[in-house]
Amino acid sequence: MKIGEAARVSGVSARSLRHYEDEGLIVPGRCDNGFRDYCRSTIDRVLVIRSLLESGLPVRLIRDLLPRIADGSGTGDDAVPARFLQEVQEYRDRLAARIAALGEQQAALDAYLRQARGGER
Repeated sequence: MKIGEAARVSGVSARSLRHYEDEGLIVPGRCDNGFRDYCRSTIDRVLVIRSLLESGLPVRLIRDLLPRIADGSGTGDDAVPARFLQEVQEYRDRLAARIAALGEQQAALDAYLRQARGGER
């Protein structure tokens, strides 16, 4: 299928599909005229990529993870390298720290609003 149909089927924009290709996350086939040709397995991979991006993983980690997902080696606990798990944990820890900081900022704004409104909520 061409890029427009692939975008419709996958739920991502044609621009995102091109970006995934530029990042080395997908490799669509090419027609004789040079147009991209997306097969079902590429669309399935796009859905996995989209899910991983929505979970907050950076493209760099997704690029490392995709080959293990594709060949089925990323399904067992011992199949995922410790280095990769450590990177995901560190990313998660940085995310948790950002969430905590945002929570503190939100609490400070709530306190300010309460005070500015004369103690009412």
